[in-house]
Amino acid sequence: MISAFLLTVPAAMPEAQKIEALIQAVANLEGAVFLRNGAEHAPKAAADHLRLKWRNAGRRVKTAPDFIRYCASGSSLSGQPYEIRLKDGRTVLARDWLWTELKRLEAER
Repeated sequence: MISAFLLTVPAAMPEAQKIEALIQAVANLEGAVFLRNGAEHAPKAAADHLRLKWRNAGRRVKTAPDFIRYCASGSSLSGQPYEIRLKDGRTVLARDWLWTELKRLEAER
């Protein structure tokens, strides 16, 4: 007999939904600055750029880790890593911040 508990366990979040949640988390970074190729960008502009890179990546990006690796870690033009200057003044690699955010998202499920 299958227990009722097993029937109520939520399904894992689809990968596209995880990617969109990561992009939205960037957009919602109040007081932060996204650093790309030596220029500063507002969180919403950074999110728009990441969404564009995701669209352009096509089938190459199948999972949220793929998205972080291929789209959100650095510039495909210059090879420079993307960084985020947080509200408290700390600067972190976007890749590291996104991995932490992905772990948080997955822990919520």
